[in-house]
Amino acid sequence: MLASWLERLSAPRAPAGYRPGATLARLARNLGVEDARSFTYREDGPRIEVRERTESHLLMHLVMCEFILRVPASGRGTLRVELQHTGALRRTGLACRLRGGDPELFNALKARLVEVDSALMPLDFKRLLIDCVEGEWRVSLEHMGASEVVNRMPALRRYIPLDAEQRRLLWQAFDLLLHTLQAL
Repeated sequence: MLASWLERLSAPRAPAGYRPGATLARLARNLGVEDARSFTYREDGPRIEVRERTESHLLMHLVMCEFILRVPASGRGTLRVELQHTGALRRTGLACRLRGGDPELFNALKARLVEVDSALMPLDFKRLLIDCVEGEWRVSLEHMGASEVVNRMPALRRYIPLDAEQRRLLWQAFDLLLHTLQAL
């Protein structure tokens, strides 16, 4: 009995008030697509997958949409890279950190990402991960828009839309990342 009580207390669980799929439905309306879980942003474009991710805070939680782009990798090797904006008050650049994998592949990717800097700088993202595992590149971008803030005290639920300019910048960044990763 003690074990089951401890399991219930320590097991990961969704925050109170979380409505699975509600943020994705709002994103679908925001983007003008039927299903936001998987779509293309242009006829000949790559397939983008989207999934919800929750983040709990005291008396509130965030529901963020994570945009995922998958690209076949031509070479072998594993890699995990994290990119984020630098600068305390204003964006001054991008930091590229190796989180695991092949340092040679990291240096090759870092040299190629210089071409993508101009597209990523104005993009409002919280987290950008690039992984290479089992012959596939995976770009995972968590945008500040396309998210929902749910507050318990005072009761508040607010969806932050992905505006037209940020949407354009997101598609441009994905196009550049697609070409960059295919060239490696």
